[in-house]
Amino acid sequence: MPKSKKSEALPEVTPDVVAQHGLTVQEYKRIVDLIGRAPNFTELGIFSVMWSEHCSYKSSRPYLKQLPTEGPRVLQGPGENAGVVDIGDGQAVVFKIESHNHPSFIEPHQGAATGVGGIMRDIFTMGARPIALLNSLRFGDLSDPRTRYLLNGVVDGISSYGNCTGVPTVGGEIYFDACYNGNILVNAFCLGLVQTDKIFLAKAGGVGNPVIYVGAKTGRDGIHGASLLASSEFDETTEDKRPTVQVGDPFTEKLLIETCLELFKKDWVIGVQDMGAAGLTSSSFEMAGNSGTGIEFDLSQVPLREEGMTAYEILLSESQERMLFVVKKGHENEALAILDKWGLDGAVVGQVIESPVVRINYQGKEVVNLPISPVVEGALNLKRPKSKPQYLSEVQHLDLTELAEPPRGDEALIKLLGAPNISSKEWVYEQYDHMVRLNTLVLPGSDAAVMRIPDSSKAVALSVDCNSRYCYLDPFWGAQIAVAECARNIVCSGGTPIGLTNCLNFGNPEKPEIMWQFEQAVLGIAEACKFFDIPVVSGNVSLYNETKGKAIFPTPTVAVVGLLENLENHCTQWFKNSGDAIGLIGLTLEEISGSEYLKQMFERCQGKPPQLDKKQERSVQEFCLELIRGKWIQSAHDCSDGGMAVAAVESCITGPEKALGATLNLESTLRKDALLFGESQSRILISFAEGKGESIARMARKNEVPFAIIGRVGGSRFTVNINGDEFIHQEIQALKNIWKNLIGDYARQVS
Repeated sequence: MPKSKKSEALPEVTPDVVAQHGLTVQEYKRIVDLIGRAPNFTELGIFSVMWSEHCSYKSSRPYLKQLPTEGPRVLQGPGENAGVVDIGDGQAVVFKIESHNHPSFIEPHQGAATGVGGIMRDIFTMGARPIALLNSLRFGDLSDPRTRYLLNGVVDGISSYGNCTGVPTVGGEIYFDACYNGNILVNAFCLGLVQTDKIFLAKAGGVGNPVIYVGAKTGRDGIHGASLLASSEFDETTEDKRPTVQVGDPFTEKLLIETCLELFKKDWVIGVQDMGAAGLTSSSFEMAGNSGTGIEFDLSQVPLREEGMTAYEILLSESQERMLFVVKKGHENEALAILDKWGLDGAVVGQVIESPVVRINYQGKEVVNLPISPVVEGALNLKRPKSKPQYLSEVQHLDLTELAEPPRGDEALIKLLGAPNISSKEWVYEQYDHMVRLNTLVLPGSDAAVMRIPDSSKAVALSVDCNSRYCYLDPFWGAQIAVAECARNIVCSGGTPIGLTNCLNFGNPEKPEIMWQFEQAVLGIAEACKFFDIPVVSGNVSLYNETKGKAIFPTPTVAVVGLLENLENHCTQWFKNSGDAIGLIGLTLEEISGSEYLKQMFERCQGKPPQLDKKQERSVQEFCLELIRGKWIQSAHDCSDGGMAVAAVESCITGPEKALGATLNLESTLRKDALLFGESQSRILISFAEGKGESIARMARKNEVPFAIIGRVGGSRFTVNINGDEFIHQEIQALKNIWKNLIGDYARQVS
């Protein structure tokens, strides 16, 4: 361990120093009132990270209470490192999604890599082995060289970290919009598997029990990442914050996973917490706070990789791949022996004490003595002002008569298939190892990933979703649609939704319009989850996603996990056989507002999101599951971005075999472009053997679900006839070529 310099006098706490720590005058006065004195410099640093937006949720906490968090399968809801949902037979899945937006914009490779590492630690901290990763990514305009640089860096960071740790990245989503030019979003999801009697929580119980540091050495990377990087908007000084981005080591993470899982087999492990945001500070204060105890530390025992580190730097460092364990007294040497076996650093750095305080010594001197409750729970629940954004009065109106209806649909279809939000994401996911451990049943490229549960007949389906254009136009309905569509993706893959995690990405909460967007989105998620009986078991809030006063579109990303009791019932989106019939479950309305078609053909983001009839949505999903489980259908694909026509082409070209053509014969009084490219909700495109059509139609009538047979699979072309007239006629291989290469071609244009 590097030797530390002799402790120096702490800097004076002045109003300027307080402001530099991101604390307001009011917050500093509250600190003084709560602890009965002025904090020293190191203690000020502790308050700055623990009261930051990123750690305290001071702007969002009151709204999050609206979310439904309980259910018959929920074993652990929000409040721990991740949510836990029972899947039967003594097993549970542990999952969460969280953001690493600001670090990834400043240093894309390390920002994204450490986002993956951090979310995995949230999972195995609970005692679970990580078995799957997803990601939700948002970038700016692909024609911008900066966007291409960020895209390459983020994808490389995600792939290198996940691949090296042996955890498959099995799916996700990527959107591009100019609103993310100054602030990309990198949201990482991880799911793990655990025995229900082996779930570990972040607790520090048992007075006298030792506190053990586990993992990599502590350096100066990531200091104030939570408070000054993640809890403020970007400006001209953004690039200066590059040194605050953490540096990850996936090989150490892999060793840490195996070490922790071995330690969890011991009955003398009391509690564990990841040193994530705010590092040693948050892990120690939160573990003690959860147990009603205190902790006494000697920072001189912490393994360091840099010389001359101060107590302030050690406590606020966000160096990666580190954990804090509490074990029963007398078992310290056993724990350290396991660490040594795996080649990890470890040290007894403190003990649990009865008094609910954290006392920290360094080089023989007490540097911190703080009561736990004010630090963990003392941040103000800010009731920030809210107001409906003025822009809505302009953008929510759309007069369809102003939009010329095209005589044919070929041009629009080609343009949509070549649009970044619809075109193939294969360039991205081909860099991910999605088959490691051989449990992946459905690979990236379908509506949802499907993972086998080892040594069982079960599987889980995973999907992540958010249409941020809808949320910009109406955050309440946009958020509901995100829940509905994500659940629909799970259903199309054969799963029953059993739990949800969210990552709420918004601009500066100090602006009333942003807080209104946030409130509406949370209310939308809450209403949809209550209706569909999907509990919210974990999540993350990311605010200040704003650069030079320009906020991102509100992006309340949701990830849903579904259960397949019989893995043989999994389903994929692509057509399987020439001669099969094509059917549409659900109702198509004359809706173009907020669509990708409107953006690509008319360069508008305008109108209100598509209608969502939640009762019909539920009926459509239940009917689709009935068809999948009864082996009635060969494929099922959600109609979303690009509408029915894009869904049909995707069903033709996304399978592992040669592309199959299709012919659609439609009868409708709607505008032809709305019929084909509108994004009406609650619609699923299915295929099935021709002889089953009459029976499926009869079942649909019984279930009171709209259903129509609309075409047939086969041939080498994609043809659409509307009311007897040809509207689209294209070679299917030519469409696949347009769809397949756009993102990769752009990404390779890096200067």
